[in-house]
Amino acid sequence: MTQRFRWGHININVTDLDASIQFYQKLGFDLFISGIPYLDLTAEEARKLPTNTARALNLPSDTKGRACIMQLDRHLPKLDLTELSELEQPEQPKPLQNTDLGIARICLASNDLLTDYQHLLAQGVEFLSPPTTCTSRMAEVVVCKDPDGTLIELLQVHMERWPRVKPVST
Repeated sequence: MTQRFRWGHININVTDLDASIQFYQKLGFDLFISGIPYLDLTAEEARKLPTNTARALNLPSDTKGRACIMQLDRHLPKLDLTELSELEQPEQPKPLQNTDLGIARICLASNDLLTDYQHLLAQGVEFLSPPTTCTSRMAEVVVCKDPDGTLIELLQVHMERWPRVKPVST
């Protein structure tokens, strides 16, 4: 079977684009593009989404927004941060938590979790708990929150401690 899809991006809706850019830069992301050209959005000023784009995204036709594309080490997936006028309503639900259905968090790999945790903690990043060692010391994990409460898992994996498992054939 021919591969039909490949990674594109992960979109995170935010209430304050500037604060979110600063947060994700603390995690090592760089600003890739100051806007999202195919949505006709820039990071500098709020613009009205084109009507057909708003319809495709199931947003009201008068939705305005600002956005940017962030990247981590020039790899995919990219991270689209989008601040939309429709998200400024007070009845907005909070981001999903680990007990909710759906995409609850994204995970970033670390080569030195304790050092990364201490560095981010010193910069005021909020964590759910200190780093924890997982079963059989196969990994360490910690979860932090972005400015809107989106969960970001930081993970250091020790593959040499994993049980030897045969890959699944397709």
